[in-house]
Amino acid sequence: MNLTKQDRAARTRRKLIEAAAVVFDRRGYEATTLSDIATAAGTTKGAIYFHFRNKDDLARIILAEQQQTEENALRPQPVKLQELVDSGMVFAERLRTDPLVRASVRLTLDQQATGIDRGGVFRAWRDANLAILEKAQERGELRCHVDLLATAELFVGTFAGLQQMSQLLSDYDDLPDRVTVLLQNFMPSIAVPPVLGVLDMCERRGAHLIAAAKSGAGGESAVAEEPPAAQD
Repeated sequence: MNLTKQDRAARTRRKLIEAAAVVFDRRGYEATTLSDIATAAGTTKGAIYFHFRNKDDLARIILAEQQQTEENALRPQPVKLQELVDSGMVFAERLRTDPLVRASVRLTLDQQATGIDRGGVFRAWRDANLAILEKAQERGELRCHVDLLATAELFVGTFAGLQQMSQLLSDYDDLPDRVTVLLQNFMPSIAVPPVLGVLDMCERRGAHLIAAAKSGAGGESAVAEEPPAAQD
C-alpha cells in the first residue's frame, strides 16, 4: 500500500469513527446499526468491515479515544490538586464541544451496551484521580482526614451525575459552570488552606487548556509557584 492509499484509508477510518460517535450519541448503542453509521459517514457497510470487526469494536475505540483526548490536554502542575481540577474542567469542555467524548459518555451510561466494558472509563478516571491524590498527600496538600480512594470515587460519581443533569437541561452548555460550582464546594473539604487559595477553578480553564494543547503552548498553570502546605 503506497502512502496515498494509506492516507485515504486513515481518513476513511477517522470519518467512520466520527460518524459512529454522532450516531451513538443521538440514538444510543442498541438502536444504532452499521447501516446508520455508513449513511452518516457517506460510505458503505463494506468500508466499515474493512476497518472494524463490528459495532462493539467501534464503541470500544470511541471509549478509548475519549481517555486519550483528555490526556492530550492535561499537563503536570506545580500544585497536584490543580491536576484534579484540570481533569474535570477539560472533560466538561470536551463534553460541550467534542462529539467523540459525548458519544463515549452516552455509551458508558447506556445499559443496553452489554458488549463493551462500560465500567472501564469509570475505573480509569478513578485510578487517575487516586494517583493525583496520592501525590498531593505526599506534598502535604490534603487535609489529614482525607480517604484517598473514597475521594477519588466520589469525584467521579458526582461528576457523572452532574454531567447527566447538564445534558438534560442544557445539552452540556452549562457544564463548565456547574463543574466550577462542584469544585468550589468539593475542594475546601480536602485541600489545606494555602493550596485552596491558589487553585484555578474558573469555568474557562478547560477551554484554555485545550486551546493551549492545540497551539503547542502546553497547559501552563495559573499557579505560579508551589505554595507552602500546612496540615490541618
